[in-house]
Amino acid sequence: MRVLICAPTSREYRAMRYALDNASGLQHHYDLVEVGIGKALSSAGVARALTLAAEPYDMLAVVGFAASATGRKQGDIVMPCRALHHDAIIPENFCPEITDPRTLRGGDPETVFTGDSFVNGDIIREVKARFGVECGLFDMEIAAICQVAELYDNIPVVAVKYVSDVPEDGHSEQSYEEFADAHSDFTPLLNRLEML
Repeated sequence: MRVLICAPTSREYRAMRYALDNASGLQHHYDLVEVGIGKALSSAGVARALTLAAEPYDMLAVVGFAASATGRKQGDIVMPCRALHHDAIIPENFCPEITDPRTLRGGDPETVFTGDSFVNGDIIREVKARFGVECGLFDMEIAAICQVAELYDNIPVVAVKYVSDVPEDGHSEQSYEEFADAHSDFTPLLNRLEML
């Protein structure tokens, strides 16, 4: 299987590059690209990589760090089963291409909520109440990348994320930075991809 691994940040790119460079006997073929942070930049980065690819990909894999609602702890590896924009405040059925959830290839029952900002405990509690959920991950790219994948012949998308912080438990940007600094090898995330 040909997999394009999408890393939003330079730090995530370096951590996955290290894992790939030190791996042996991989069952899939992987290409790695740094796509950028946020919905617009990551969408453009993925679209550019897919357009320039010599051969089509069988899957897109978005790797990196994500905040979590309570119920998960720092260091958990989560492969959510769906993605949804949490900052698209649009009347129901008015713009389903934005508001409809996207199915991911992960087996964990969480939704990853995508928005163009870091989240804090108040934002997470509001999102949980609005969508009627108790758990979930929060990132800035996955739902947008899924929209790009749909335009390129519905390429399946999987997300493999480390829980870097749990804002409802009092974690801050400093908590994220400390966790990310301590996890500069994404071999555990690569191992999860190898099981697909």
